[in-house]
Amino acid sequence: MARILVVEDDPSLARALAGTLRLAGHSVDHADHGALALDMIHDEPFALVILDLGLPDIDGFDVLKRIRREGEKLPVLVLTARDMVENRIAGLDLGADDYMVKPFEPGELEARVRALLRRSQGEASSVVTIGSLTMDHARATASIGDRVLDLRRREWAVLERLAAHVGRVVTKERLTGEIFGYDEPVAPNAVEVYVARLRRKLEPDGPAIRTVRGLGYVLDAG
Repeated sequence: MARILVVEDDPSLARALAGTLRLAGHSVDHADHGALALDMIHDEPFALVILDLGLPDIDGFDVLKRIRREGEKLPVLVLTARDMVENRIAGLDLGADDYMVKPFEPGELEARVRALLRRSQGEASSVVTIGSLTMDHARATASIGDRVLDLRRREWAVLERLAAHVGRVVTKERLTGEIFGYDEPVAPNAVEVYVARLRRKLEPDGPAIRTVRGLGYVLDAG
Protein backbone atom coordinates (compact mmCIF):
# COMPACT_ATOMS: atom_id res chain seq x y z
CA MET A 1 0.00 0.00 0.00
CA ALA A 2 1.01 3.65 -0.13
CA ARG A 3 1.58 6.69 2.03
CA ILE A 4 -1.09 9.30 1.23
CA LEU A 5 -1.52 12.93 2.26
CA VAL A 6 -5.10 14.12 2.74
CA VAL A 7 -5.40 17.91 2.46
CA GLU A 8 -8.83 18.75 3.87
CA ASP A 9 -9.94 21.42 6.37
CA ASP A 10 -13.22 19.74 7.36
CA PRO A 11 -12.25 17.56 10.38
CA SER A 12 -15.11 15.08 10.03
CA LEU A 13 -14.50 14.53 6.31
CA ALA A 14 -10.75 14.26 6.89
CA ARG A 15 -11.36 11.55 9.50
CA ALA A 16 -13.71 9.70 7.16
CA LEU A 17 -11.21 9.87 4.30
CA ALA A 18 -8.37 8.71 6.51
CA GLY A 19 -10.50 5.85 7.86
CA THR A 20 -11.45 4.67 4.38
CA LEU A 21 -7.86 4.76 3.16
CA ARG A 22 -6.45 3.06 6.25
CA LEU A 23 -8.98 0.25 5.94
CA ALA A 24 -7.63 -0.21 2.41
CA GLY A 25 -4.16 -0.61 3.94
CA HIS A 26 -2.65 2.83 3.28
CA SER A 27 -0.72 5.05 5.68
CA VAL A 28 -2.42 8.44 5.90
CA ASP A 29 -1.21 11.88 7.00
CA HIS A 30 -3.45 14.94 7.23
CA ALA A 31 -2.98 18.66 6.58
CA ASP A 32 -5.79 21.16 7.17
CA HIS A 33 -4.03 24.15 5.56
CA GLY A 34 -2.38 24.57 2.17
CA ALA A 35 0.89 25.93 3.57
CA LEU A 36 1.24 22.94 5.89
CA ALA A 37 0.51 20.59 3.00
CA LEU A 38 3.25 22.16 0.87
CA ASP A 39 5.77 21.84 3.72
CA MET A 40 4.85 18.19 4.25
CA ILE A 41 5.06 17.38 0.53
CA HIS A 42 8.50 18.98 0.45
CA ASP A 43 9.75 16.97 3.45
CA GLU A 44 8.00 13.58 3.19
CA PRO A 45 7.89 10.88 0.45
CA PHE A 46 4.17 10.69 -0.25
CA ALA A 47 2.89 8.47 -3.05
CA LEU A 48 -0.32 10.43 -3.62
CA VAL A 49 -2.10 13.62 -2.49
CA ILE A 50 -5.86 14.02 -2.08
CA LEU A 51 -6.47 17.76 -2.29
CA ASP A 52 -9.52 19.81 -1.32
CA LEU A 53 -9.87 23.14 -3.11
CA GLY A 54 -11.62 25.15 -0.39
CA LEU A 55 -8.74 25.55 2.08
CA PRO A 56 -8.69 28.37 4.66
CA ASP A 57 -5.31 29.90 3.76
CA ILE A 58 -4.36 29.05 0.17
CA ASP A 59 -6.82 28.07 -2.53
CA GLY A 60 -6.39 24.45 -3.57
CA PHE A 61 -5.69 25.48 -7.15
CA ASP A 62 -2.76 27.58 -5.92
CA VAL A 63 -1.49 24.63 -3.87
CA LEU A 64 -1.65 22.49 -7.01
CA LYS A 65 0.21 25.17 -9.01
CA ARG A 66 3.02 25.28 -6.45
CA ILE A 67 3.28 21.49 -6.31
CA ARG A 68 3.78 21.32 -10.08
CA ARG A 69 5.97 24.44 -10.23
CA GLU A 70 8.39 22.81 -7.79
CA GLY A 71 8.65 19.80 -10.09
CA GLU A 72 6.73 17.36 -7.90
CA LYS A 73 5.30 14.60 -10.09
CA LEU A 74 3.36 12.68 -7.45
CA PRO A 75 -0.29 12.01 -8.34
CA VAL A 76 -2.84 14.57 -7.13
CA LEU A 77 -6.53 13.69 -6.79
CA VAL A 78 -8.66 16.80 -6.42
CA LEU A 79 -11.68 16.23 -4.18
CA THR A 80 -14.07 19.17 -4.00
CA ALA A 81 -17.64 20.43 -3.85
CA ARG A 82 -17.00 22.65 -6.89
CA ASP A 83 -18.85 20.71 -9.57
CA MET A 84 -18.76 23.21 -12.43
CA VAL A 85 -17.19 21.84 -15.61
CA GLU A 86 -14.93 24.91 -15.72
CA ASN A 87 -13.47 23.98 -12.34
CA ARG A 88 -12.77 20.44 -13.47
CA ILE A 89 -11.05 21.68 -16.61
CA ALA A 90 -8.99 24.18 -14.60
CA GLY A 91 -7.89 21.51 -12.14
CA LEU A 92 -6.83 19.07 -14.85
CA ASP A 93 -5.05 21.81 -16.79
CA LEU A 94 -3.11 22.80 -13.66
CA GLY A 95 -1.79 19.27 -13.29
CA ALA A 96 -4.38 17.29 -11.32
CA ASP A 97 -4.36 13.61 -12.23
CA ASP A 98 -8.01 13.05 -11.33
CA TYR A 99 -11.00 15.03 -10.06
CA MET A 100 -13.84 13.87 -7.82
CA VAL A 101 -16.86 15.88 -6.72
CA LYS A 102 -18.31 15.64 -3.19
CA PRO A 103 -20.28 13.73 -2.10
CA PHE A 104 -18.55 10.57 -3.28
CA GLU A 105 -18.72 6.83 -2.75
CA PRO A 106 -15.82 5.42 -0.71
CA GLY A 107 -15.53 2.47 -3.08
CA GLU A 108 -15.05 4.76 -6.07
CA LEU A 109 -12.44 6.78 -4.19
CA GLU A 110 -10.51 3.60 -3.39
CA ALA A 111 -10.66 2.47 -7.03
CA ARG A 112 -9.40 5.83 -8.29
CA VAL A 113 -6.58 5.82 -5.74
CA ARG A 114 -5.53 2.33 -6.87
CA ALA A 115 -5.60 3.41 -10.52
CA LEU A 116 -3.49 6.51 -9.85
CA LEU A 117 -0.93 4.53 -7.86
CA ARG A 118 -0.67 1.91 -10.61
CA ARG A 119 -0.25 4.60 -13.24
CA SER A 120 2.45 6.37 -11.23
CA GLN A 121 4.39 3.09 -11.06
CA GLY A 122 4.01 2.45 -14.78
CA GLU A 123 1.63 -0.48 -14.31
CA ALA A 124 -1.36 -0.81 -16.64
CA SER A 125 -2.79 -3.77 -14.76
CA SER A 126 -3.35 -4.35 -11.06
CA VAL A 127 -1.71 -7.79 -11.40
CA VAL A 128 2.10 -7.87 -11.57
CA THR A 129 4.39 -10.88 -11.92
CA ILE A 130 7.96 -10.94 -10.61
CA GLY A 131 9.54 -14.30 -11.25
CA SER A 132 7.37 -16.85 -9.45
CA LEU A 133 5.63 -14.11 -7.43
CA THR A 134 2.23 -12.75 -8.52
CA MET A 135 0.91 -9.59 -6.84
CA ASP A 136 -2.62 -8.23 -7.20
CA HIS A 137 -2.53 -4.60 -6.11
CA ALA A 138 -6.30 -4.18 -6.30
CA ARG A 139 -6.84 -6.99 -3.77
CA ALA A 140 -3.56 -6.56 -1.86
CA THR A 141 -2.78 -10.25 -2.29
CA ALA A 142 0.34 -12.13 -3.31
CA SER A 143 0.97 -15.73 -4.28
CA ILE A 144 3.79 -17.99 -5.40
CA GLY A 145 2.35 -20.57 -7.73
CA ASP A 146 -0.71 -21.95 -5.93
CA ARG A 147 0.60 -20.83 -2.55
CA VAL A 148 -1.17 -17.71 -1.27
CA LEU A 149 1.04 -15.64 1.03
CA ASP A 150 -0.46 -14.68 4.37
CA LEU A 151 0.82 -11.10 4.57
CA ARG A 152 0.10 -8.57 7.27
CA ARG A 153 -0.57 -4.98 6.18
CA ARG A 154 2.97 -3.73 6.80
CA GLU A 155 4.52 -6.80 5.19
CA TRP A 156 2.45 -6.17 2.07
CA ALA A 157 3.48 -2.49 2.11
CA VAL A 158 7.19 -3.38 2.26
CA LEU A 159 6.81 -5.99 -0.51
CA GLU A 160 4.91 -3.50 -2.67
CA ARG A 161 7.61 -0.84 -2.25
CA LEU A 162 10.39 -3.31 -3.08
CA ALA A 163 8.43 -4.64 -6.06
CA ALA A 164 7.98 -1.12 -7.42
CA HIS A 165 11.79 -0.93 -7.67
CA VAL A 166 12.59 -4.56 -8.47
CA GLY A 167 16.30 -5.13 -9.04
CA ARG A 168 17.21 -1.78 -7.48
CA VAL A 169 18.25 -0.80 -3.98
CA VAL A 170 15.55 0.70 -1.77
CA THR A 171 17.04 2.34 1.29
CA LYS A 172 15.81 1.61 4.80
CA GLU A 173 15.07 5.32 5.20
CA ARG A 174 12.91 5.37 2.09
CA LEU A 175 10.99 2.30 3.19
CA THR A 176 10.40 3.83 6.61
CA GLY A 177 9.23 7.12 5.09
CA GLU A 178 6.90 5.50 2.59
CA ILE A 179 5.11 2.98 4.80
CA PHE A 180 4.77 4.83 8.10
CA GLY A 181 2.74 7.98 8.72
CA TYR A 182 4.26 11.21 10.06
CA ASP A 183 2.99 10.74 13.63
CA GLU A 184 3.29 6.95 13.84
CA PRO A 185 5.79 5.59 16.37
CA VAL A 186 8.44 3.58 14.53
CA ALA A 187 10.79 1.19 16.32
CA PRO A 188 14.44 1.48 15.17
CA ASN A 189 14.44 -2.06 13.76
CA ALA A 190 10.85 -2.07 12.39
CA VAL A 191 11.87 -2.35 8.73
CA GLU A 192 14.34 -5.16 9.48
CA VAL A 193 11.57 -7.08 11.27
CA TYR A 194 9.17 -6.80 8.34
CA VAL A 195 11.86 -7.72 5.81
CA ALA A 196 12.80 -10.80 7.87
CA ARG A 197 9.15 -11.91 8.01
CA LEU A 198 8.78 -11.39 4.26
CA ARG A 199 11.88 -13.44 3.53
CA ARG A 200 10.48 -16.37 5.49
CA LYS A 201 7.18 -16.19 3.64
CA LEU A 202 8.80 -15.89 0.19
CA GLU A 203 11.10 -18.87 0.79
CA PRO A 204 11.94 -21.29 -0.65
CA ASP A 205 10.49 -20.74 -4.12
CA GLY A 206 9.86 -16.99 -4.30
CA PRO A 207 12.09 -14.05 -5.22
CA ALA A 208 14.87 -13.25 -2.77
CA ILE A 209 15.26 -10.03 -0.81
CA ARG A 210 18.97 -9.15 -0.65
CA THR A 211 20.48 -6.85 1.95
CA VAL A 212 22.99 -4.40 0.51
CA ARG A 213 25.00 -3.54 3.58
CA GLY A 214 24.91 0.13 4.45
CA LEU A 215 22.41 0.91 1.69
CA GLY A 216 19.16 -1.05 1.89
CA TYR A 217 17.31 -3.93 0.23
CA VAL A 218 16.84 -5.32 -3.27
CA LEU A 219 14.02 -7.59 -4.47
CA ASP A 220 15.56 -9.89 -7.11
CA ALA A 221 13.34 -10.99 -9.96
CA GLY A 222 14.81 -14.49 -9.73
